[in-house]
Amino acid sequence: MLIGVGPTWMRALKSEFEKPYFLKLSKFIQDERARHTVYPPPAQVFSWTKACDIQDVKVVILGQDPYHGPRQAHGLCFSVQQGIPPPPSLVNMYKELESDIEGFKHPGHGMLIGWARQGVLLLNACLTVQAGNANSHTGKGWETFTDAVITWLNKNLTGVVFLLWGAYAQKKGARIDKKRHLILKSVHPSPLSAHRGFLGCKHFSQCNKLLKEQHKKPIDWKNLPTE
Repeated sequence: MLIGVGPTWMRALKSEFEKPYFLKLSKFIQDERARHTVYPPPAQVFSWTKACDIQDVKVVILGQDPYHGPRQAHGLCFSVQQGIPPPPSLVNMYKELESDIEGFKHPGHGMLIGWARQGVLLLNACLTVQAGNANSHTGKGWETFTDAVITWLNKNLTGVVFLLWGAYAQKKGARIDKKRHLILKSVHPSPLSAHRGFLGCKHFSQCNKLLKEQHKKPIDWKNLPTE
């Protein structure tokens, strides 16, 4: 199952990949792929580890579950593959960016690899899903693994800006050391909740302000190539 894991992430998380829960998870995913369509494809499950080295992560955005429609999920939370219309939550993220970041315009696609290459970790809590069946791989071990990712970042880096949108992300980020890192909280950008505080939160400009205060290069949120 470990196809295309970035070398720095592989070294940092090697012990996690060898634990019994992860081996059990790997067998579950193998069986699921034999019987069902599973997203994202095997080569893209860990694409978030290839966009930047683990020590270069500056910002973390936490999602919950991969998109479960054809050609949507490709390993980065909120992001979709080229040619697929941006889903509603991402549309609201673009709306907030247009009001928050000078010069930002809806890019006409939903591919967020440009952020990931700048050190924005776009991490779902669960990394696979059965086609058409949301949350179908919840509780199988992915959450334990992604908790371990957050724990590594929490312990080994400093000044990471965590964007925690919605109750699920805030619960998953509850153990982040607030003395070492910076946390921005809001409701989820979903159409069900965005009007209750996500739209107008100015998290993208606030994030850059926090990075600059640490003499880190801010994120160019407008840098959104299609590949």
